[in-house]
Amino acid sequence: MTDDASETDRELSLGVPQQILESLPEDGANAAADMKEAVGGLQRSLDEAIESADSESEAASYAVDAIEHLEGRMETYDEFIPELRAWGQSPIYAIAWRNLYAELIAQLYEHEWLAAQIDRERNYRLVEDGIRFGDR
Repeated sequence: MTDDASETDRELSLGVPQQILESLPEDGANAAADMKEAVGGLQRSLDEAIESADSESEAASYAVDAIEHLEGRMETYDEFIPELRAWGQSPIYAIAWRNLYAELIAQLYEHEWLAAQIDRERNYRLVEDGIRFGDR
């Protein structure tokens, strides 16, 4: 990236929060490993995209793409919860994955250099899509 911020200022740090791992049942070792692998894959993808970005704005665009993907996955798992309950099955894994995706979105916003850029990019996408609020 060619902006003034140093490379270390642009690094991302994502992880599976301990409370999510603790929410898994005792036989949830495979789910925990899957979560860690998924977060690692997201981290690598974002690191590569951000490193190849020419500006913080472009880097934020990649982060917003990831956030939109995470929001979609979060909604999918959220829809599974009542369905699993209706069939008499435990929704604990669906809840854990949904919560993981929400936590990852929050973690992306915790990076100061990225948070304002994410908001700008999301607002830009709203306007670009033609969505207007109020009578404007």
